[in-house]
Amino acid sequence: VSISISRSASEEELNSPGVRMHSRQRRSHLGLLLLASQLFQVGLDNIPPITLAVLGLNVYLFLFPAAPLLKTCVSVQQAYWFGDWSRLLLSPFHHVDDWHLYFNMASFLWKGIKLERRLGGAWFLYLISVFSVLTGLVYLLVEALLTELMDDQSYSVTCAVGFSGVLFALKVLNNHYHPGGATYVMGLPVSNRYASWVELVLIHLTAPGTSFVGHLAGILVGLLYTSGPLKSIMKRCADFVKSNGYSSHRDTNYSSAGTSGYHGNSEGYSGNFHYAPDYSTDHSASYTGGLTEEQQLEAAIRNSLNDRGQNRERGGPPPYGFNLSQEGSVEDIRWRRLRRFDS
Repeated sequence: VSISISRSASEEELNSPGVRMHSRQRRSHLGLLLLASQLFQVGLDNIPPITLAVLGLNVYLFLFPAAPLLKTCVSVQQAYWFGDWSRLLLSPFHHVDDWHLYFNMASFLWKGIKLERRLGGAWFLYLISVFSVLTGLVYLLVEALLTELMDDQSYSVTCAVGFSGVLFALKVLNNHYHPGGATYVMGLPVSNRYASWVELVLIHLTAPGTSFVGHLAGILVGLLYTSGPLKSIMKRCADFVKSNGYSSHRDTNYSSAGTSGYHGNSEGYSGNFHYAPDYSTDHSASYTGGLTEEQQLEAAIRNSLNDRGQNRERGGPPPYGFNLSQEGSVEDIRWRRLRRFDS
Protein backbone atom coordinates (compact mmCIF):
# COMPACT_ATOMS: atom_id res chain seq x y z
CA VAL A 1 0.00 0.00 0.00
CA SER A 2 1.36 3.40 -0.90
CA ILE A 3 1.60 5.66 2.13
CA SER A 4 0.18 9.17 1.98
CA ILE A 5 2.51 11.68 3.60
CA SER A 6 1.96 15.32 4.43
CA ARG A 7 4.97 17.10 5.85
CA SER A 8 4.37 19.33 8.86
CA ALA A 9 6.86 21.71 10.42
CA SER A 10 7.27 25.15 11.85
CA GLU A 11 8.67 27.88 9.61
CA GLU A 12 12.05 27.60 11.32
CA GLU A 13 12.12 23.86 10.61
CA LEU A 14 11.12 24.37 6.98
CA ASN A 15 14.06 26.71 6.62
CA SER A 16 16.41 24.42 8.49
CA PRO A 17 19.44 22.68 6.91
CA GLY A 18 17.54 19.39 6.88
CA VAL A 19 14.83 20.76 4.62
CA ARG A 20 17.37 22.58 2.49
CA MET A 21 19.10 19.21 2.12
CA HIS A 22 15.81 17.69 0.91
CA SER A 23 15.62 20.48 -1.64
CA ARG A 24 19.11 19.64 -2.87
CA GLN A 25 18.15 15.97 -3.05
CA ARG A 26 15.47 16.86 -5.56
CA ARG A 27 18.17 16.86 -8.20
CA SER A 28 18.40 13.07 -8.05
CA HIS A 29 14.70 12.78 -8.96
CA LEU A 30 14.71 9.08 -8.09
CA GLY A 31 11.14 9.39 -6.83
CA LEU A 32 10.12 10.94 -10.14
CA LEU A 33 11.73 8.09 -12.05
CA LEU A 34 9.85 5.53 -9.98
CA LEU A 35 6.60 7.43 -10.50
CA ALA A 36 7.19 7.56 -14.26
CA SER A 37 7.93 3.83 -14.26
CA GLN A 38 4.69 3.11 -12.43
CA LEU A 39 2.69 5.30 -14.81
CA PHE A 40 4.06 3.47 -17.85
CA GLN A 41 3.43 0.10 -16.21
CA VAL A 42 -0.21 1.04 -15.74
CA GLY A 43 -0.32 2.60 -19.21
CA LEU A 44 -1.20 6.21 -19.87
CA ASP A 45 -4.20 5.09 -21.94
CA ASN A 46 -5.59 3.31 -18.86
CA ILE A 47 -5.49 6.42 -16.67
CA PRO A 48 -8.62 8.62 -16.83
CA PRO A 49 -7.98 12.20 -18.01
CA ILE A 50 -8.69 14.08 -14.74
CA THR A 51 -6.51 11.70 -12.73
CA LEU A 52 -3.71 12.10 -15.26
CA ALA A 53 -4.11 15.89 -15.27
CA VAL A 54 -3.92 16.13 -11.46
CA LEU A 55 -0.84 13.92 -11.48
CA GLY A 56 0.70 16.15 -14.10
CA LEU A 57 -0.11 19.29 -12.14
CA ASN A 58 1.57 17.94 -8.99
CA VAL A 59 4.68 16.91 -10.92
CA TYR A 60 4.84 20.24 -12.73
CA LEU A 61 4.57 22.25 -9.50
CA PHE A 62 7.25 20.08 -7.94
CA LEU A 63 9.63 20.83 -10.80
CA PHE A 64 8.52 24.46 -11.17
CA PRO A 65 7.01 25.53 -7.84
CA ALA A 66 4.66 28.50 -7.80
CA ALA A 67 6.50 29.72 -4.67
CA PRO A 68 8.99 28.43 -2.09
CA LEU A 69 7.69 26.03 0.56
CA LEU A 70 7.59 28.84 3.12
CA LYS A 71 5.11 30.62 0.84
CA THR A 72 2.96 27.60 -0.03
CA CYS A 73 2.51 25.69 3.24
CA VAL A 74 -0.68 26.43 5.17
CA SER A 75 -0.93 27.36 8.84
CA VAL A 76 -3.27 29.27 11.11
CA GLN A 77 -0.67 31.98 11.47
CA GLN A 78 -0.15 32.53 7.74
CA ALA A 79 -3.69 31.96 6.46
CA TYR A 80 -5.82 33.38 9.28
CA TRP A 81 -3.63 35.80 11.17
CA PHE A 82 -1.86 37.25 8.12
CA GLY A 83 -4.73 36.72 5.66
CA ASP A 84 -2.73 34.73 3.10
CA TRP A 85 -5.64 32.51 1.99
CA SER A 86 -3.97 31.66 -1.31
CA ARG A 87 -2.04 29.00 0.62
CA LEU A 88 -5.24 26.92 0.71
CA LEU A 89 -4.92 26.54 -3.06
CA LEU A 90 -1.15 26.13 -3.18
CA SER A 91 -0.38 23.79 -0.27
CA PRO A 92 -2.08 20.59 -1.56
CA PHE A 93 -0.12 20.65 -4.83
CA HIS A 94 3.38 21.26 -3.49
CA HIS A 95 5.69 18.66 -1.96
CA VAL A 96 8.86 18.73 0.12
CA ASP A 97 10.88 16.26 -1.97
CA ASP A 98 10.53 13.71 -4.74
CA TRP A 99 9.81 10.85 -2.32
CA HIS A 100 7.01 12.85 -0.75
CA LEU A 101 5.64 13.40 -4.25
CA TYR A 102 6.10 9.76 -5.26
CA PHE A 103 4.23 8.23 -2.33
CA ASN A 104 1.35 10.66 -2.64
CA MET A 105 0.99 10.34 -6.41
CA ALA A 106 1.34 6.54 -6.40
CA SER A 107 -1.47 6.40 -3.87
CA PHE A 108 -3.56 8.90 -5.84
CA LEU A 109 -3.08 6.95 -9.07
CA TRP A 110 -5.07 3.93 -7.90
CA LYS A 111 -7.69 5.93 -6.02
CA GLY A 112 -8.15 8.25 -8.99
CA ILE A 113 -8.60 5.42 -11.49
CA LYS A 114 -11.31 3.78 -9.38
CA LEU A 115 -13.19 6.91 -8.35
CA GLU A 116 -13.07 8.76 -11.66
CA ARG A 117 -14.44 5.75 -13.51
CA ARG A 118 -17.24 5.47 -10.97
CA LEU A 119 -18.11 9.16 -10.58
CA GLY A 120 -17.25 10.51 -14.03
CA GLY A 121 -14.59 13.02 -14.94
CA ALA A 122 -16.60 16.20 -14.34
CA TRP A 123 -17.75 15.22 -10.86
CA PHE A 124 -14.33 13.88 -9.94
CA LEU A 125 -12.72 17.19 -10.90
CA TYR A 126 -15.38 19.00 -8.87
CA LEU A 127 -14.66 16.65 -5.96
CA ILE A 128 -10.90 17.21 -6.08
CA SER A 129 -11.39 20.99 -6.18
CA VAL A 130 -13.73 21.02 -3.18
CA PHE A 131 -11.67 18.53 -1.17
CA SER A 132 -8.44 20.45 -1.80
CA VAL A 133 -9.84 23.66 -0.31
CA LEU A 134 -12.04 22.11 2.35
CA THR A 135 -9.28 19.89 3.72
CA GLY A 136 -7.16 23.00 4.29
CA LEU A 137 -10.04 24.78 6.01
CA VAL A 138 -10.71 21.84 8.33
CA TYR A 139 -6.99 21.63 9.04
CA LEU A 140 -6.95 25.29 10.10
CA LEU A 141 -10.03 24.82 12.25
CA VAL A 142 -8.60 21.81 14.09
CA GLU A 143 -5.25 23.52 14.62
CA ALA A 144 -7.01 26.63 15.96
CA LEU A 145 -9.06 24.49 18.36
CA LEU A 146 -5.94 22.69 19.57
CA THR A 147 -4.25 26.04 20.13
CA GLU A 148 -7.09 27.13 22.40
CA LEU A 149 -7.59 23.81 24.18
CA MET A 150 -3.90 23.10 24.77
CA ASP A 151 -2.96 26.76 25.23
CA ASP A 152 -0.03 26.11 22.91
CA GLN A 153 0.75 28.52 20.07
CA SER A 154 2.89 25.94 18.27
CA TYR A 155 -0.26 24.45 16.73
CA SER A 156 -0.99 27.75 15.02
CA VAL A 157 2.45 28.15 13.52
CA THR A 158 2.79 24.55 12.32
CA CYS A 159 2.81 24.62 8.51
CA ALA A 160 1.59 21.70 6.39
CA VAL A 161 2.13 20.96 2.71
CA GLY A 162 1.21 18.03 0.48
CA PHE A 163 -1.65 16.22 -1.22
CA SER A 164 -2.20 13.52 1.40
CA GLY A 165 -5.04 15.31 3.19
CA VAL A 166 -7.01 15.04 -0.05
CA LEU A 167 -5.87 11.42 -0.38
CA PHE A 168 -7.30 10.52 3.02
CA ALA A 169 -10.62 12.05 1.99
CA LEU A 170 -10.55 10.02 -1.23
CA LYS A 171 -9.65 6.91 0.75
CA VAL A 172 -12.82 7.35 2.83
CA LEU A 173 -14.83 7.65 -0.40
CA ASN A 174 -13.18 4.63 -1.96
CA ASN A 175 -13.88 2.50 1.12
CA HIS A 176 -17.46 3.79 1.15
CA TYR A 177 -18.05 2.75 -2.47
CA HIS A 178 -16.28 -0.60 -1.98
CA PRO A 179 -17.49 -1.82 1.43
CA GLY A 180 -16.37 -5.12 2.86
CA GLY A 181 -13.09 -6.80 2.21
CA ALA A 182 -9.75 -5.83 3.67
CA THR A 183 -6.90 -3.48 2.90
CA TYR A 184 -3.30 -4.23 3.75
CA VAL A 185 -1.77 -1.36 5.68
CA MET A 186 1.96 -1.90 6.18
CA GLY A 187 1.41 -5.62 5.69
CA LEU A 188 -1.47 -5.84 8.16
CA PRO A 189 -4.96 -6.82 6.89
CA VAL A 190 -7.46 -4.19 8.00
CA SER A 191 -11.17 -3.97 7.24
CA ASN A 192 -11.90 -1.28 4.66
CA ARG A 193 -14.24 0.34 7.15
CA TYR A 194 -11.38 1.16 9.52
CA ALA A 195 -8.45 1.32 7.09
CA SER A 196 -8.26 5.13 7.06
CA TRP A 197 -8.13 5.37 10.85
CA VAL A 198 -5.53 2.62 11.18
CA GLU A 199 -3.35 4.20 8.51
CA LEU A 200 -3.68 7.57 10.24
CA VAL A 201 -2.30 6.18 13.50
CA LEU A 202 0.39 3.98 11.94
CA ILE A 203 1.77 6.77 9.77
CA HIS A 204 1.91 9.09 12.77
CA LEU A 205 3.78 6.48 14.83
CA THR A 206 6.22 5.39 12.13
CA ALA A 207 6.84 8.75 10.43
CA PRO A 208 7.02 11.45 13.11
CA GLY A 209 7.48 14.28 10.59
CA THR A 210 4.06 13.76 9.04
CA SER A 211 1.03 15.95 9.71
CA PHE A 212 -1.40 14.05 11.90
CA VAL A 213 -3.89 16.92 11.82
CA GLY A 214 -3.60 17.24 8.03
CA HIS A 215 -4.45 13.56 7.58
CA LEU A 216 -7.23 13.77 10.16
CA ALA A 217 -8.71 16.74 8.30
CA GLY A 218 -8.86 14.62 5.15
CA ILE A 219 -10.73 11.84 6.95
CA LEU A 220 -13.20 14.34 8.39
CA VAL A 221 -13.85 15.84 4.95
CA GLY A 222 -14.40 12.37 3.51
CA LEU A 223 -16.91 11.60 6.27
CA LEU A 224 -18.66 14.91 5.63
CA TYR A 225 -19.18 13.70 2.07
CA THR A 226 -20.20 10.09 2.74
CA SER A 227 -22.14 10.55 5.99
CA GLY A 228 -22.71 14.30 6.26
CA PRO A 229 -24.29 17.08 4.24
CA LEU A 230 -21.34 17.82 1.92
CA LYS A 231 -22.51 15.61 -0.95
CA SER A 232 -26.02 17.09 -1.02
CA ILE A 233 -24.61 20.64 -0.80
CA MET A 234 -22.29 19.97 -3.72
CA LYS A 235 -25.17 18.52 -5.75
CA ARG A 236 -27.35 21.54 -5.04
CA CYS A 237 -24.58 23.91 -6.10
CA ALA A 238 -23.99 21.90 -9.27
CA ASP A 239 -27.73 21.80 -10.06
CA PHE A 240 -28.00 25.55 -9.48
CA VAL A 241 -25.13 26.30 -11.86
CA LYS A 242 -26.42 23.79 -14.39
CA SER A 243 -30.00 25.13 -14.32
CA ASN A 244 -28.84 28.73 -14.67
CA GLY A 245 -26.54 27.79 -17.49
CA TYR A 246 -29.32 25.84 -19.23
CA SER A 247 -31.83 28.67 -18.84
CA SER A 248 -29.34 31.20 -20.19
CA HIS A 249 -28.49 28.93 -23.10
CA ARG A 250 -32.15 28.31 -23.84
CA ASP A 251 -32.99 32.04 -23.77
CA THR A 252 -30.09 32.78 -26.08
CA ASN A 253 -31.25 30.18 -28.56
CA TYR A 254 -34.79 31.47 -28.46
CA SER A 255 -33.81 35.08 -29.04
CA SER A 256 -31.49 34.29 -31.93
CA ALA A 257 -33.43 31.50 -33.60
CA GLY A 258 -36.30 33.34 -35.23
CA THR A 259 -37.93 32.10 -38.44
CA SER A 260 -35.53 32.61 -41.27
CA GLY A 261 -36.54 34.62 -44.33
CA TYR A 262 -35.37 37.10 -46.90
CA HIS A 263 -35.42 40.84 -47.09
CA GLY A 264 -36.96 42.30 -50.17
CA ASN A 265 -33.53 43.29 -51.47
CA SER A 266 -30.83 41.22 -53.12
CA GLU A 267 -28.38 41.28 -50.21
CA GLY A 268 -29.34 37.83 -49.02
CA TYR A 269 -30.19 36.96 -45.43
CA SER A 270 -30.74 39.50 -42.71
CA GLY A 271 -30.41 39.27 -38.95
CA ASN A 272 -33.90 40.73 -38.53
CA PHE A 273 -36.00 37.88 -39.83
CA HIS A 274 -39.44 38.71 -41.13
CA TYR A 275 -41.74 37.95 -44.01
CA ALA A 276 -43.20 40.26 -46.61
CA PRO A 277 -46.96 40.63 -46.10
CA ASP A 278 -48.02 38.68 -49.21
CA TYR A 279 -45.12 36.30 -49.58
CA SER A 280 -44.01 33.17 -47.82
CA THR A 281 -40.95 31.11 -48.55
CA ASP A 282 -42.83 28.08 -47.29
CA HIS A 283 -45.27 27.21 -50.09
CA SER A 284 -47.14 24.72 -47.92
CA ALA A 285 -48.31 27.66 -45.78
CA SER A 286 -50.44 28.87 -48.70
CA TYR A 287 -52.58 25.74 -48.50
CA THR A 288 -53.67 26.21 -44.91
CA GLY A 289 -55.76 28.66 -42.97
CA GLY A 290 -59.24 27.46 -44.05
CA LEU A 291 -59.05 28.77 -47.66
CA THR A 292 -61.33 27.28 -50.28
CA GLU A 293 -59.85 25.22 -53.05
CA GLU A 294 -60.20 28.11 -55.54
CA GLN A 295 -58.55 30.54 -53.12
CA GLN A 296 -55.74 28.08 -52.48
CA LEU A 297 -55.21 27.72 -56.23
CA GLU A 298 -55.07 31.47 -56.74
CA ALA A 299 -52.65 31.89 -53.86
CA ALA A 300 -50.43 29.14 -55.24
CA ILE A 301 -50.34 30.79 -58.67
CA ARG A 302 -49.59 34.20 -57.15
CA ASN A 303 -46.75 32.84 -54.99
CA SER A 304 -45.37 30.86 -57.90
CA LEU A 305 -45.27 33.95 -60.08
CA ASN A 306 -43.64 35.90 -57.25
CA ASP A 307 -41.04 33.14 -56.96
CA ARG A 308 -40.25 33.42 -60.64
CA GLY A 309 -40.09 37.19 -60.58
CA GLN A 310 -37.78 37.35 -57.59
CA ASN A 311 -35.50 34.68 -59.00
CA ARG A 312 -35.19 36.71 -62.20
CA GLU A 313 -34.26 39.82 -60.22
CA ARG A 314 -31.55 37.88 -58.39
CA GLY A 315 -30.34 36.18 -61.54
CA GLY A 316 -31.21 32.79 -60.02
CA PRO A 317 -32.60 29.74 -61.81
CA PRO A 318 -36.30 29.58 -62.60
CA PRO A 319 -38.53 27.76 -60.09
CA TYR A 320 -39.58 24.12 -60.30
CA GLY A 321 -36.74 23.20 -62.58
CA PHE A 322 -38.12 24.26 -65.99
CA ASN A 323 -38.02 27.41 -68.12
CA LEU A 324 -41.06 29.31 -69.30
CA SER A 325 -40.88 30.83 -72.70
CA GLN A 326 -40.44 34.57 -72.71
CA GLU A 327 -42.84 34.79 -75.62
CA GLY A 328 -45.78 33.12 -73.89
CA SER A 329 -48.88 35.16 -73.13
CA VAL A 330 -50.38 35.61 -69.69
CA GLU A 331 -53.21 33.23 -70.55
CA ASP A 332 -50.69 30.62 -71.72
CA ILE A 333 -48.83 30.93 -68.47
CA ARG A 334 -52.05 30.65 -66.46
CA TRP A 335 -53.11 27.58 -68.46
CA ARG A 336 -49.77 25.87 -67.85
CA ARG A 337 -50.01 26.59 -64.11
CA LEU A 338 -53.56 25.24 -63.89
CA ARG A 339 -52.58 22.17 -65.81
CA ARG A 340 -49.67 21.53 -63.42
CA PHE A 341 -51.83 21.74 -60.33
CA ASP A 342 -54.53 19.57 -61.87
CA SER A 343 -51.99 16.89 -62.52
